[in-house]
Amino acid sequence: MPTTARWAATLTLTAAAVCGPLGGSALATPAHATQTAETRTATTRAHATPALAPSGLYAPSALVLTMGHGETAATVTPERAVTLNCAPTPSGTHPAAYDACAELRAVNGDFDALTLRDGALCTRQFDPVVVTVDGVWRGKRVAYERTFANECVKNSYGTSFFTF
Repeated sequence: MPTTARWAATLTLTAAAVCGPLGGSALATPAHATQTAETRTATTRAHATPALAPSGLYAPSALVLTMGHGETAATVTPERAVTLNCAPTPSGTHPAAYDACAELRAVNGDFDALTLRDGALCTRQFDPVVVTVDGVWRGKRVAYERTFANECVKNSYGTSFFTF
């Protein structure tokens, strides 16, 4: 290897060691001293492609659900709040995270598609309850607000998503 090439390689490696990788994850594996320039270039190209791929296997699905008594979210103080993470596995502070994620997956994230359960009996007392949902569903930002006539009606929609 000519002296100029050694100096260039030394300076490049020193800069990388001092500054760290500039593109997030390293784009190349460490090259062995016995590799030729062509082999190092091929190795760098082969390992550069995965860095452009998404960092995880699942699109994020993390939601914050709040509930408060009143007619609009703008005038209500949240009385309860839960978190719901649906990818890669259901988790969070929602009391039925697994069922709520399954229910949401069944309607493809359409909160309005969660309808009143058959056989649900509630009084007609008007004590409005507002539910808000904010976060990310399958990689897309969501913001949702829905007002129910009372807490019984809220709990009767879907099977578990609004029940918290």
